[in-house]
Amino acid sequence: MSSDLVSDNPVVKAVVDGTAPRPAQLAAARGALPLPQNDLLEILVNFFEGADEELRSAASETLSAQSPESLESTIRSSSVAPRVLAHFSTRTDLTPSIQEAIVTNAATPPDAIAHFARRTQNAPLLELISFNQQLLIQNPSIIDAIVANPNRTPDAERRVLELKREFFEKERGAQQIASELRAQGNEAAAEFVEQAEFSDELGSETGMSLEDALFIAQHIEVPDQETDDSWLALEYIEEIYEESEEQRQAALKVMLGELQANDEATSERVSMLNRIMRMGVKDRVKLAMKGDREARNILIRDPNKLVSTAVVNNPRITEKEVENIAAMRSMSEEILRQLAANRQWSRSYPIMHNLARNPRTPIANAITIMNRLQLRDLIALSKNRNVSDAVRRQALRLHTARTGGGRG
Repeated sequence: MSSDLVSDNPVVKAVVDGTAPRPAQLAAARGALPLPQNDLLEILVNFFEGADEELRSAASETLSAQSPESLESTIRSSSVAPRVLAHFSTRTDLTPSIQEAIVTNAATPPDAIAHFARRTQNAPLLELISFNQQLLIQNPSIIDAIVANPNRTPDAERRVLELKREFFEKERGAQQIASELRAQGNEAAAEFVEQAEFSDELGSETGMSLEDALFIAQHIEVPDQETDDSWLALEYIEEIYEESEEQRQAALKVMLGELQANDEATSERVSMLNRIMRMGVKDRVKLAMKGDREARNILIRDPNKLVSTAVVNNPRITEKEVENIAAMRSMSEEILRQLAANRQWSRSYPIMHNLARNPRTPIANAITIMNRLQLRDLIALSKNRNVSDAVRRQALRLHTARTGGGRG
């Protein structure tokens, strides 16, 4: 017990340890031993919490008999023992000024303040505690205690809940999801959640819900070590941060319209699209580079060229997916140009054929590609009214040159 003592007075140690004579212990328990008030109160609290019934009973009477003035002076002291402060924090018969001295003393144990905050009927003191941000951040149980107290004021509740969202729910939410994903063996998804911008507001009133974040994370399949963002040139960086809420909503409308036009607007896909479009450009780029086929299928339609470019740079994208992208007439010229120039995809005849037939493919790329097309595809292209006149003429010219003037 003496190891918990704050006082360095040898008399206090001897009395508490029981090495002092019994009469001295009894005298201390009755408040008759000439000691400084801090030392006496520390002895009394130790006796009150001890197993010796005689000392406990006497100490209880002495503690109850303390004058409010003397007690308040001691409670406000910087040298008062935390154990003494904790003891008096449980008392309901103290004056408001003594209770204030307890909750404002830096030596009062946080769990004692949490106990007090949960049970007190003194609303102004709850207000006072709610202003101590450092104490609340270090001891979130006090926040919970204030919220659980029916005597709290609206301001105190608002203040501590804002603090809870800012310092605990966001971090705990992201960490909770990341831990769950790692437990499932999905390291890539855990990395995504930890690094996502939405993690900063996760669980807040304006941020993404934990449920939505977990849903999106489960569509991540590419770990950091497989991604390559070298294509993300410096001139693109500003575009990541310039998107307004109006632009995001416009993009959502465009993507939804395209899904509907292609009979791909299933309820599940629309739900996923709505969740994805709650994210900013930076997170959508990451999802495009690391997401699964379903995420890629949605994000390739994003009007922001950074997002669609990230999709075609996803290391898990398949040749069949690229073949479909090459045929999409809503695809941007920039993406089609990238596909035409890509060494890997240029070896795929179906991809090159689709690019040549896509009216959005830049003419220079389409003409270059036509040199590799088979005769039957050249003649079909020369009759295709969806492509430009220049492409049709070049297709006919190439066919004629290969057949020696015949049309086949």
